[in-house]
Amino acid sequence: MRLKKKRFYTVFVVPQDPSRVRKLRLPLNLLRAIFVMLGISFAAFSFMIFDYTQVKLKTHELNSLKKENAVQKIQLQAFASKVGDLEFHMAKLKQFDKKLRIITNMEVPAGSSQVLGIGGPSFEEDTATLEGARAGLIKQMHSDLDQLKAEAMAQEKSFTELNEHLFKQTSLFASTPAIWPARGWVTSNFGYRISPFTGLRQMHEGMDIANAMGTVVLSPANGIVSRVDRENGLGKNITINHGYGILTKYGHLSETYVHVGKRVKRGEKIAAIGNTGRSTGPHLHYEIVVNGVNINPEKYILN
Repeated sequence: MRLKKKRFYTVFVVPQDPSRVRKLRLPLNLLRAIFVMLGISFAAFSFMIFDYTQVKLKTHELNSLKKENAVQKIQLQAFASKVGDLEFHMAKLKQFDKKLRIITNMEVPAGSSQVLGIGGPSFEEDTATLEGARAGLIKQMHSDLDQLKAEAMAQEKSFTELNEHLFKQTSLFASTPAIWPARGWVTSNFGYRISPFTGLRQMHEGMDIANAMGTVVLSPANGIVSRVDRENGLGKNITINHGYGILTKYGHLSETYVHVGKRVKRGEKIAAIGNTGRSTGPHLHYEIVVNGVNINPEKYILN
């Protein structure tokens, strides 16, 4: 069996000085091995360059995402802070609502003292990643906003009820006699007395206020004139319906300045003191009737 003859390549190395030419005999297998190693080295180097480029790109992208996340984190925290402020102010409104209801003697709804929860997840404490923290904070804010919406609707309803109640109370106050109907001196109070005409004990259902003829008579509250008449006993007289079951009557007038159906306000001039009807001298006979029962007028004079 003949051995395979080794093949060689001759490489001449020629420097600047031709007299020193070198000749190298390189086996083919060695050259092949050198080329393979060079190829592998080039491929490895190319891969390293590519991988380094990718790492640089990803690092840049990651840094950009971190900056973006940091900005979003600040924005979300600012928004969460505003939600917290809204919750705080809503709680104050609920407390104000409760106080108004107590002052106006209205029923305080159950749970009106409950204060809304304020806050959300912490970026450092509750989650390990910025993405997780952001998701947690957004979820908490959605929950807070839903609760705020429900509370705002309930508060709007409550304030509407308060407004209606206060309007009625204001109307009731404006329609409740509260001032003197005329200046003068009280010559006869409400209650039993000896009649100046019969000398017998009888019920005096009003108050007599004496003053000069023509002294102005005022309406003590808002109302509608329901009667302008003349009788033997009261002479010229006026009746005002104030609503809520309240009537006021004025007798012995010399002049009347209103007509049936006229709306009058507290303090408005309606008549003048006189001496008409059965009277011993110029004075105003003043009555207050509540739900059909005569009441002592002094209870309805606040000035």
